[in-house]
Amino acid sequence: METSYLKTLELDKIIARAAEGCVCKESREKLLAIEPQCDPDEVRYALEQTDAINSLLIKNGSPRFGGVEGVSQLAARAVKGGVLSMGELLMVAGALRNFQNLVSWYGSSEHDALPTDDLFYALAPQPGLEQQISSAILAPDAMADTASHTLNDLRKKIRATENSIRDRLESMVRNMDTSKYLQESVVSIRNGRYVVPVKSEYRGEVSGIIHDVSSTGATVFVEPQAVVEANARILQYRAQEAQEIERILVAFTGQVAAIEPQFQYSYKAMLEIDVLLAKARLALDMKAFKPTVRTDTSFSLIRARHPLIDAKKCVPVDISLGREYDSLIITGPNTGGKTVTLKTAGLLCAMAQCGFLIPADERSEICVFDEFLVDIGDEQSIEQSLSTFSGHMKKITGILELAMPHTLVLLDELGAGTDPAEGAAAVCGLDTPEVTLTVNYLADNSAERTLTLAVGLSTGDGGRYVALDGDTTIYRMEESSLTQILTLSETGL
Repeated sequence: METSYLKTLELDKIIARAAEGCVCKESREKLLAIEPQCDPDEVRYALEQTDAINSLLIKNGSPRFGGVEGVSQLAARAVKGGVLSMGELLMVAGALRNFQNLVSWYGSSEHDALPTDDLFYALAPQPGLEQQISSAILAPDAMADTASHTLNDLRKKIRATENSIRDRLESMVRNMDTSKYLQESVVSIRNGRYVVPVKSEYRGEVSGIIHDVSSTGATVFVEPQAVVEANARILQYRAQEAQEIERILVAFTGQVAAIEPQFQYSYKAMLEIDVLLAKARLALDMKAFKPTVRTDTSFSLIRARHPLIDAKKCVPVDISLGREYDSLIITGPNTGGKTVTLKTAGLLCAMAQCGFLIPADERSEICVFDEFLVDIGDEQSIEQSLSTFSGHMKKITGILELAMPHTLVLLDELGAGTDPAEGAAAVCGLDTPEVTLTVNYLADNSAERTLTLAVGLSTGDGGRYVALDGDTTIYRMEESSLTQILTLSETGL
């Protein structure tokens, strides 16, 4: 599908608005890359999934769902022998917690089988592993003392030794005989060792190891001989502590690697559910409903609203195409809503093909188009020496090259920017049975009035007909004239 035309319909704005409701970065990227599907069964299934989640949101409220990122790659690295860091393990635990919360949310209300059952059944919570990781790791750079008995014992020894050193140094600081050699009565740490600040002129009076000198050179930081051995023991304990933390991380990584196949399946399902939740939240915000998906090339939008216009100000419209007629010309005064109607028809059909519920009555029906070909807006280009009209003609030429059955073509202000007769001639040249044609404006110079509605009636002669403003007569569109053939009352329109 040619996606550049979808931007003209502002489908990208709808998708971006929905993506704001995604919790995970990966699901947000997945939603931003979505494109309309062209298979009716796939479209119907996607709409049913969104509608199912929408109903659950109404019943159960929003699930507890935390943002995680790149956890799939972490699990894959664990399988390959890499050791996950504390922060990475917390990410894994967050994903496992999401699995559990989503399963609980899905089962919190009674419901029949839903098209989303497979996604939620794919979630495999591991409450034991999630709780172990969450209890052992407090932050990306902090492991709890209770992570293991060995770690707890080592940290107790470290604290006891540190307290002993601090007591000795504080007694030294308070001692009248030694305090006179100190720059100030404090105990500090340099290079992981407890030291006292000694005046440089008295550095020979305090025996020990010098670890640092102040910027002015007036103070040297000395580790007194009395605590050298205790400081060395602390360094030894710290090395053992680091080894124990590494052992714990290796053990947790091994558990993650053991569940990797099922974890990947669950993680993928979680991202799909995140996308569906974002779509459903948008549907609630727009007061949207699931349309029926037809297998032919006809659609009927009832009380359709443009989703980017304030619902309090938007006037609903009824739009149908493809049954009694396959071409529609809309005319009327300026600011009468013609362009909005065109965009609404195209945008809502494209939204539905992306699995979005649409802001229209639940009786609405949509069909699946292979292409959306759109010319709305001024195509003037100084760079390419194109006037407004020639810009339109260039765009329309490209549209005609791509047009085929199952194509929705939306053309705005087709006859504008040039002489009315030339604009009318261009419109007549585009009137082909292969193209579903919707045009905003068409001027009929010979009749000296504005065309308000054009329909291709099912009379079997392949003709194209128009109804004129305030007239009950139907006219046949020929090469350069309008020929009266029947009246509206005679056709029952």
